[in-house]
Amino acid sequence: MLSWPNVYMPPALAGINHPTLALFDSYKGKKVAISGDQNSIYVCGITPYDATHMGHAATYLAFDLVNRYLKASGKKVSFVENITDIDDPLLERAARDCQDWKELAASQIDLFREDMTALNVLPPNAYRGVIESMDDIISLVEQMIAIGKTYELEGDIYLDLQQVDGAIQDLPLPLEQALIIFKERGGDPQRVGKRHALDPLLWKARAGEDPYWIASFGEGRPGWHIECTAIALKNLSKTNPTSITLQAGGSDLIFPHHYMTALQAKALTGVEFASCYSHAGMIGLDGEKMSKSKGNLVFVSKLRQDGVSPAVIRLALFADKYSSDRMWSKELLDSAAEFLDRLLSALSRQEVAPTFEVVQELVNALADDLDTPRVFLALSNWCARTEAGQMGGSPGEISRALDTYLGITL
Repeated sequence: MLSWPNVYMPPALAGINHPTLALFDSYKGKKVAISGDQNSIYVCGITPYDATHMGHAATYLAFDLVNRYLKASGKKVSFVENITDIDDPLLERAARDCQDWKELAASQIDLFREDMTALNVLPPNAYRGVIESMDDIISLVEQMIAIGKTYELEGDIYLDLQQVDGAIQDLPLPLEQALIIFKERGGDPQRVGKRHALDPLLWKARAGEDPYWIASFGEGRPGWHIECTAIALKNLSKTNPTSITLQAGGSDLIFPHHYMTALQAKALTGVEFASCYSHAGMIGLDGEKMSKSKGNLVFVSKLRQDGVSPAVIRLALFADKYSSDRMWSKELLDSAAEFLDRLLSALSRQEVAPTFEVVQELVNALADDLDTPRVFLALSNWCARTEAGQMGGSPGEISRALDTYLGITL
């Protein structure tokens, strides 16, 4: 599947020291170092039945910062993102709107590309849809069956979690809570005949008029989690001692999606899937989580149509820590626009306050779990010093750093 156009990222300023990036791991409950000269990143993409909203944007911008930081510090990065172009929500939305599901998916994928291009997000090395990856997914399910870690229930194929070391014992939340969330997010814990309520579906048998694919183990389509397992293992080179460096996405994927994706990979490879599992917080509106089911979405495309600068959108979403749940508001957008105007005003001066140290502050803050509020503070203090008449800096160094690390092109 086509990604979006490549983005020019200026090289880092000579002499800048890049500390090892540390990200908070949602399962370990602490920061972990993203070390090594070669890093592989898998970010879960959208299900294309609606336009890109602020929750999506917050996630993809957060891990764009990771991608940028690693590349600026001289690391090699292999970045893969999927797109779930066949799934129940897509089929349900298409049926509701009397639209062909393929046409709906294609239109929303195109809009997503436009939004990512406008937001100056570095494109992934591989952008893979589920449909184009079906052979790889089927092959993975066949391997699961061959090693005896699955069972069949009325044509559906499940992973037997009791065949995976620690799968039930090491849940990231209490079992009772896990069962509730599993049901809320597409699982079927109450299905009669399952060996364990949390066993994830690997293959859903053909039913009714739903799309299906032919596999050696029956006609049907894949479960949600196995799709990402297959795409990640197929498209990312193995790193040691885990399969990949970083598994990332929104915090609503911590359980069950990322947990099950990792378990399936571990069941096949015998090693931990990722060295770090990092998640972006949820974006809300008017005191509630922003979601399609609530109908309270703010879309990137609509903001762009209204004339909002993509740089302002980036700044607004970087105002708080990437991992924190936060509210979107017009006031937040207005504040970001004011901050951008202040930056532009300072950068337009012939004489500015010293800049090299500010760039180093910015880099140090990003290395510490993408601490963008610290970045903003450093930039705000630099603006104040420039406004007070301090000299000795180069405005080009700040402009370049904004582009390189924050993806903000002025």
